[in-house]
Amino acid sequence: MSKYPLLTCHYMVEWGGSRVSFTEVSGLSIEHGVVEYRDGSSPENAVVKMPGLEKYNNIVLKRGIMKGDNEFYQWVNTIRFNQVERRDIVISLLDESHSPVMRWKVKSAWPVKLEGPALKSDVSEAAIETLELAHEGIVIENS
Repeated sequence: MSKYPLLTCHYMVEWGGSRVSFTEVSGLSIEHGVVEYRDGSSPENAVVKMPGLEKYNNIVLKRGIMKGDNEFYQWVNTIRFNQVERRDIVISLLDESHSPVMRWKVKSAWPVKLEGPALKSDVSEAAIETLELAHEGIVIENS
C-alpha cells in the first residue's frame, strides 16, 4: 500500500462500452439539501435541520478535437424536445498499475452543452472542446 495520495492525472472515462480520452473531468460532487422544520408546539426556539434532496453538479469533460471522431456529436444530435439518449458513465481514478481505485458511476447522463475551442490566429495550442453533462446521480466506489 502506497503512503502517497493518488495523482489526479491518471484516470479513465467510459460510456456505453467505449473508452473516451479527456484532458479534464470536473463536477464530481454531491450536495445534500437541508430541510428546516419546527413544530408549532416545540419548546425549543429553533428549527430542527434534516437532510433533504441530493443535488448534483453537471459534469464537465474537456478533450482535444480529433479528426474523424464523431461519437461526441452523434450523442449531442440525439437531443430532441423531451427526448435524449441517456448514458451511464464510469469515471475511474487509476493507480500506478492502471487499476481503478476510485470510481464515480454517473447515472443517466446526457449532454446539455457543447462548447468549441477559442480560435486565435496568434496562438499555437491544442483545440479543446468542452462537453457538459446533466445526470441523475453519482455513486462513489473506493476500492
